[in-house]
Amino acid sequence: MFPTRCPRYGLVALSTAFVMLCAIRQASIAAEPASAPASQPAEEQVKPSPAPAKPYVSKAWGTRPETEPPGYVKTLDKLGLPGLEDLNWLEFGLQHRTRFERRDDDYRRPRLDSDNQFLLRSRTYLGIREIIDPLRFGLEFQDSRQFHSRYPDNGRDIDEAEIVQMFLELYFEDALGKGYPLRFQFGRMSFDYVDRRLISRQRWGNTTNAYDGFRLQLGKPTADWQLDFLAVQPVERFMRQFNHGDDERWLFGLVGAWRRWHRYITLEPYWFILDENRKLPTSADRTIHTMGLHIFGPIGNTGFDYDLNNTFQFGDDGERRHCAYAMYGEVGYTFAHEWKPRLSFSTCYSSGDRDPNDGASQRFDRMFGAGHPWSMADYFSWQNVICPKVRLEFAPLDNLRFDTAYGGYWLASDSDSWVVPGRRDRTGQSGSFVGHEMDVRMRYKIDPRVELEVGYSHFMPGAFVRNTGPADDSDFFYVATTFNLFK
Repeated sequence: MFPTRCPRYGLVALSTAFVMLCAIRQASIAAEPASAPASQPAEEQVKPSPAPAKPYVSKAWGTRPETEPPGYVKTLDKLGLPGLEDLNWLEFGLQHRTRFERRDDDYRRPRLDSDNQFLLRSRTYLGIREIIDPLRFGLEFQDSRQFHSRYPDNGRDIDEAEIVQMFLELYFEDALGKGYPLRFQFGRMSFDYVDRRLISRQRWGNTTNAYDGFRLQLGKPTADWQLDFLAVQPVERFMRQFNHGDDERWLFGLVGAWRRWHRYITLEPYWFILDENRKLPTSADRTIHTMGLHIFGPIGNTGFDYDLNNTFQFGDDGERRHCAYAMYGEVGYTFAHEWKPRLSFSTCYSSGDRDPNDGASQRFDRMFGAGHPWSMADYFSWQNVICPKVRLEFAPLDNLRFDTAYGGYWLASDSDSWVVPGRRDRTGQSGSFVGHEMDVRMRYKIDPRVELEVGYSHFMPGAFVRNTGPADDSDFFYVATTFNLFK
């Protein structure tokens, strides 16, 4: 049997999703143009606008999955050079990013300290498609380095001369009907799934998540429906040696998407199983099931949009039963202005462990999800946290974008950890309020191939931080330039 609250978490997830579906459907119906009276001539009747040709893409912060192949990749005929016009079967891409980071009183370290570092990441991709169908091929090489840091090297920032993708693919165009292909991949792959909060390539990070195994995809991201099956081993990162799949861990997944109603709602149900069988007797075996539903869409023609993800976990964590719950919700409004300003409010919740001695584990496992969307300073992840946030985005020029955000952070369980720094008061007497964070970011396209990004974040600690150790205000500043071979 699961812990007492396990069924309650599942009921909350299902109830919230059902209420959202009903509310969204009603709002969409209300936003539809009214039908003309039966007596009105047919030529004067108002016809509803046709659905957009492409599926709706969520506007929620940090949720857009990377394309496959990655966005910096194009076929060589797109390069615009003489003699390459017929190379529409050869995919190629080259990208380099340099980022300087300045961190003052960094909470990710054992002691509050300052650090300056340069992070360099270079990627190149080579792929073959169509010319020898159904057989296709993909190879992505990456080199990640850091310089000038005062702290020891780590796999989060360093992964030198590594292959992050190398796969063979069988691709059958229209195998399931017009516009619905079947694709089977085998080898090393790197991908995003759903809203990137559980499975992510790590767009912000200097290194990239990768997996060894196979994947079967029915449909595609631009079709009305899609269904993916995967069985992979997460790749272990060794900094200066070749990486390999972790033979003590398997990740199984079933991910669907229903986009036929994308003018109102897109549905993305998913089920992941993380199976860990550790060889060392000091490490516990774990089997964690993660089931959830991601829904998003516009609310008619009102300018409002929404994004909701409810996910429920159960299984075994060593000798303890595991039961956890997490959710994310965002509502935004895009103003009718040439700067395209969007104001949004979001909130997230992920459960924490209530008692380390009760035979149950309630801390949500974020698996391989992106961490940066939760905090620009990277102080929080989707674990034991409650974080309401308000954000404003606008683009005064086509090549210039700004966004700014303010968020507050609480522990979902005040007897569990603030996970990233590892601070914990097992008695729960230090309070639950961790602090505030204010962020601002600017992105400027210097050239169609070159982007400059500048960001600043200021963290102000709350009662929990002051009661558990050093509690100074923290600042994070960075400047990054990204070069892509293709526009």
